[in-house]
Amino acid sequence: MSPDTDTAFLSVKVAELLPYLRRYARALTGNQTTGDNYAAATLEAMLTDRSVFDQGFSHKVALFRAFHSIWSSAGAPVAEADDMLAARAQSHMARLTPNTREALLLHTIESMPITDVANVMAIDEDEAQTLIETARREMEDSITGRVLIIEDEAIIAMDLQDIVADMGHSITGVGRTADGAVKLAQSERPDLILSDIQLADGSSGIDAVNDILKDAGDIPVIFITAFPERLLTGERPEPAFVITKPYTEAQVTSAVSQAMFFSSTETLLG
Repeated sequence: MSPDTDTAFLSVKVAELLPYLRRYARALTGNQTTGDNYAAATLEAMLTDRSVFDQGFSHKVALFRAFHSIWSSAGAPVAEADDMLAARAQSHMARLTPNTREALLLHTIESMPITDVANVMAIDEDEAQTLIETARREMEDSITGRVLIIEDEAIIAMDLQDIVADMGHSITGVGRTADGAVKLAQSERPDLILSDIQLADGSSGIDAVNDILKDAGDIPVIFITAFPERLLTGERPEPAFVITKPYTEAQVTSAVSQAMFFSSTETLLG
């Protein structure tokens, strides 16, 4: 066994990367529980076979490659459809080119270069690039809707509005406080919420989202935070979609497309 696969050393590295594996798995499935179950299955498999860490990859690529081996062998499922929104999302899923969402998420949300995407998925770089381009086209063209933005910083709010509008979605408003966001949602029910965590007046984007969902029901939510690991601990319930600040346009467009696609995102309701 090489030094890099020493049990104690490897345990520390995997623990550091686990929140990001959870984020990726949840985005793939659109569901906290199902995504976390796949992450747990990956860890269980590694207890008996850690050879992927001896193949010259970075620790993150090795961990995600182990995940993909399990994910692919299971047929890349999504969570069981327990309502009409989830059933409709799964119907959309069936029409996507296989492996495209995986490649897009790895490249955008997880910020992996094409070489790493190819290594995780055990494909060549040209195929990885093609999958990413196909995913962008298919998902961004599949669904449009109304988006509520909860963000107190004016420049960031304007940037998010431009990105979302360029995707073909309409903006129902920008809430700069929790109370303001709730009032906007009551005025016009959004199809998706894009929310910061900490707002300028000390109120919480999480509280705003939970108050909105009490009245509006099941709406997909994307949280934006500088500390994503705080929302990816494995405790329940937690969000399925999390973007890290500072974000890129590609990360936002990918997450918005994914969340719209599933339309059944779990949130932090307690």
